[in-house]
Formats: sequence, structure tokens, C-alpha cells
Amino acid sequence: MPVYLLLVVGLSVLLLMLVFRSLLVPVKAALGFLLTVAATFGITVAVFQQGHLADLVGLDTPGPLISFLPILLIGILFGLAMDYEVFLVSRMREDFVHGDTAQQATINGMGHGARVVTAAAIIMISVFGGFIFMDEPTIKSMGFALAVGVAIDAFVVRMTIVPAVMSLLGDKAWWLPRWLDRALPKVDIEGEGLRHHLREKETAHA
Repeated sequence: MPVYLLLVVGLSVLLLMLVFRSLLVPVKAALGFLLTVAATFGITVAVFQQGHLADLVGLDTPGPLISFLPILLIGILFGLAMDYEVFLVSRMREDFVHGDTAQQATINGMGHGARVVTAAAIIMISVFGGFIFMDEPTIKSMGFALAVGVAIDAFVVRMTIVPAVMSLLGDKAWWLPRWLDRALPKVDIEGEGLRHHLREKETAHA
């Protein structure tokens, strides 16, 4: 489990650093994911192993969770969490690169991506939540854990904590050490390189 979690989180930090050209944004995304996983594990254990509020999910007898549930939960929640992160932060990065202040870029990113994240999260919660009505405790626990995990990540982490942290960090959110910027491959997702090239051509023709 530690090796698997380290690999998942480490790769996510590296890829997000490559995409967003930032050190703090990937770290924030990884910490948010770990918060989601910890909260989901805690709630699932409280209900299915300790029996708290078990009647609400139709659980007759609390018992141990199946051994591969943490692996399955981390893999699926990681994919969904990073999707939601990219939906929101990519627009913030684009607007910041194109001249908006960090505060305005955060507002624009939330205004642009919040509806998409909300709709996607509601769909996934509904799908996973449907498994809670199954009689098999293993299937019930998997559906419950995934539904709770998506709800926490989408509505608490990505749409509450992320914009709050981005607003507090301001311009520092997009800071990347020069040596690291030179070492990382250039991925011009926002089209800033193309805009710069076109401005140079216009200047040369003028």
C-alpha cells in the first residue's frame, strides 16, 4: 500500500507540475487527494466496521472490510480527483498566463469549471450510490466508499478548499524554480508560446 500510494501521488505531482508549471499547485492537489482518501476511509470504517449509522445503509452486521477495497478506492478516486482538479485549475492557469490577476483567474476558473465538476460528481455519486442498495455487504461497502469519496473530493476539496488556497497563495501559486522550469519539458497547453510567436511575427512585419 505505501509503495502504491507513493507511486500514484508522486506521478500526479510530476505530471501536474509539467502541465501547470507550478510547484505549489501539484502539491496542493496531492494533499487534497490524501485528505479525501483519509476522510473516506474513516467514514467507511466507522459505518461498516464499527457499525455507526449502519441502519441507514441497510447493514445488518458490521464486519471487516474486504482487503482490496483500499487499492480499488485509491485508484478510482485518484482518477476522478485529478479530473476535477484539471477542470478547475487549467482555466485558472490559462487566464493567469494571458494577463489576469491570480485572484481574477481563480474566480474565472471556478465560474467556468464548477458546473462541469458538479454535474460529473452528481452522476458518479448516483452511480456508486446505487450499489448501496445491494444485499451483498462487499458490494455495498464499495459503493458507499466510492460515493462518499467522490462527494468529499468534489464538493469539499476541489470546490471549497482549492479556490480558497489559490486565493490565499495569489501569484505564489504559479511559482516554479528556474532550474526546475528549465529541466521540465515545455508543454504549451495555454497557447502562450504560439501567442508570443505571433507577436514576434507581427513586430517583424511592422
